[in-house]
Amino acid sequence: MADAKPITLALPDPDATARVGAALARALRPGDSVLLSGPLGAGKTALARAVIAARLGAAQTGAAGDIPSPTYTLTQVYEDDAGEIWHADLYRLTDPAQVWELGLTEAFDAAICLVEWPERLGPLAPRRALIAALDFDAGEGRILSLTPQGAGWEAALDAARAA
Repeated sequence: MADAKPITLALPDPDATARVGAALARALRPGDSVLLSGPLGAGKTALARAVIAARLGAAQTGAAGDIPSPTYTLTQVYEDDAGEIWHADLYRLTDPAQVWELGLTEAFDAAICLVEWPERLGPLAPRRALIAALDFDAGEGRILSLTPQGAGWEAALDAARAA
C-alpha cells in the first residue's frame, strides 16, 4: 500500500486545535510518534495537550491547560489504557546523544510519543512518524500540515480531516 498523502488544515482558533488533537488521540496507537514542529508559540504544546487530554479524559487531567509543558522537565509520561504516552520538548537539548539519556528512543517502539522540536533528534528520529508542522495564520489562527512518514497513518489523517 502506498504511503498516505500529506494534508493541510486551517485551525482558526484554539477550539479547532483541540478538536484536531482529540481526533488524533482516538487514532493513535502504541508505537506511533507525532513530531511537532514550528516556531515558538505556533501551537505545538497546545496540540500535544489536546491529544493527551483526549486520551486520558477530563477525570484524570482536568482542563488541557492543567497538563504541564515538558519544557523544563524535557519529558512527561502519562498512562492510559493502551500504555504510555510520552510528551517531550527537546528545545533545550544541544546534542542528539542526550535523547538516549531520556529513554525516548525506547519509547518510540512501545508508547505514543508526542515530540516538540523533533529536529533535535537528528539521526535518532523514528523512521515511522507523523510530522505535524504548525505555523501562524491570520489572527489567532494556525495552519497545520500533517505529513506521514511510513505506512499506517491513514486513520490518523482521516480523523484529523474530519475534526
